[in-house]
Amino acid sequence: MMTGAQIVIETLIEQGTEVIFGYPGGQVLNLYDELYRNSHRIRHILTAHEQGAAHAGDGYARATGKVGVVMATSGPGATNLVTGIANAYLDSVPMVFITGNVPCSLIGRDSFQEVDITGITMPIVKHNFIVKDVTKLADTIRRAFSIAQTGRPGPVLIDIPKDIQTAECEFRPGPVMGRTAVNRFTDEQIEEAVTMLRSAEKPYIYCGGGIVSGDAEEELMALANRLDCPVGTSIMGLSGIPASDRHKLGMVGMHGIYTATVAKSRADLVIAVGVRFSDRATGNKNEYLKHARIIHIDADAAEIDKNIPSTLGIVGNVRDVIKAILARLEEASHPAWWEEIEEIRRYEEENVAKQDRGFTPYRIIEAVNARTSPDTPVATDVGQHQMWTAQRYRFESPRTFITSGGLGTMGFGLGAAIGASVGVGGRAVLFTGDGSFGMNLNELATAVSQKLPLVILILNNGVLGMVRQWQTMFYHRHYSETTLDRKTDFVKLAEAFGATGFRADSEESLQSALDRAFSLDGPVVIDCLIDCDERVLPMIPPGGTVNDLVIR
Repeated sequence: MMTGAQIVIETLIEQGTEVIFGYPGGQVLNLYDELYRNSHRIRHILTAHEQGAAHAGDGYARATGKVGVVMATSGPGATNLVTGIANAYLDSVPMVFITGNVPCSLIGRDSFQEVDITGITMPIVKHNFIVKDVTKLADTIRRAFSIAQTGRPGPVLIDIPKDIQTAECEFRPGPVMGRTAVNRFTDEQIEEAVTMLRSAEKPYIYCGGGIVSGDAEEELMALANRLDCPVGTSIMGLSGIPASDRHKLGMVGMHGIYTATVAKSRADLVIAVGVRFSDRATGNKNEYLKHARIIHIDADAAEIDKNIPSTLGIVGNVRDVIKAILARLEEASHPAWWEEIEEIRRYEEENVAKQDRGFTPYRIIEAVNARTSPDTPVATDVGQHQMWTAQRYRFESPRTFITSGGLGTMGFGLGAAIGASVGVGGRAVLFTGDGSFGMNLNELATAVSQKLPLVILILNNGVLGMVRQWQTMFYHRHYSETTLDRKTDFVKLAEAFGATGFRADSEESLQSALDRAFSLDGPVVIDCLIDCDERVLPMIPPGGTVNDLVIR
């Protein structure tokens, strides 16, 4: 016989869980008692806040491809997870969240630290459970792991009342729940796709996060080679094809690379793989790819035709779909198409603002990029620094770009970098802004206590840069509440937490700080002072088209 708490820990270990991110509290004391007893079998990382735990579990899952596991108590512990759960949901990250709750007899009585966390999270999870029968506990956890990984990945929450944690029943080991592909495509659909690809004169592959989560990077490169066509990515798909691959043009969309975005607008056939055509990627949907045929491949049937109508929609594991296409597709050549793309690139080089003179964000990013290995995880928060990183950092390996794409969560980065560092067992880099960093800088305590080799670069412009940029361009320079006017000394702050801090206001001081940062084993914060008027360009105005691109 085992208690419910013992069953939880035993089942997590059974499912391959190596680390849990969390924060204890009254309604999970039994679970934490079992974690204490099993500390030689499973690792727990105590964060400074439950939101930090959620983002750390998220970063861990993205960097490793494993299910991230997070634990919190009832009430405020559970509600503090909500932003992190929503972030994982919108970016399709496989996670299992475990919360405690008051005993079943007290549920619905406004008990101390009681909330209906299953009701609160219902719109932002793939599924959630409240377990009221200890005999169903182990199978519920196994099912949660299966749901989190099956088809389109996502978060699952399990709420466990305290009396279920103390109740006893027999435990029987079960199978490890792995990924399950959901393939609904037919031979006829594959043949139709191949026919369309054969007839295309200007084919273009547009790939998203589904390529990364589906481990389909090799198949994608094989398809690009076979088709002899360019590849553009969403922000979530950036690490899905190496920057050094000759087919890769870069990120597309509102702040996409000029050549990648313009070339996509001129394609006669777009193969969209693992993307959801969000508004930031499409702009004016009525004009988007108006003259192109679209093959949309996705693991989630709900995405087909949701935002942009497709000529052919194929539902299935993207890796399996691409393999099926490759089995029937002969090699093609499109020299005229590549010459047109080269003309676009020449125009970009001559006309699009470089922003490379002086101590600019791009020079900072390139300096860091020169010191990292291809497998170093790079996390960002949300804002201008996120777009600058997406535009300029050269990602060579899958699962190395860890960013909040769907929810756009300021404060995501530090927790995510912590989780990524734990996941890979080595150095991780964080690009953040002074606004984003202020959201969850308390997690520096976690990075220090875990002795993690993090290099944190704060692109400090003293403002909420992306919002200020919009105010500059669309709101007559009415800088309402975007000038932070804070006196925070990030170097002293880092030292107060037990980290190492440096300040850089020139390339020389940056290089010196980076020399030290990459030689140390613990967390390092580099406060990079940049101009508040630096902009992210190119930019398609909201609701605009490629014809409205702002390039200077």
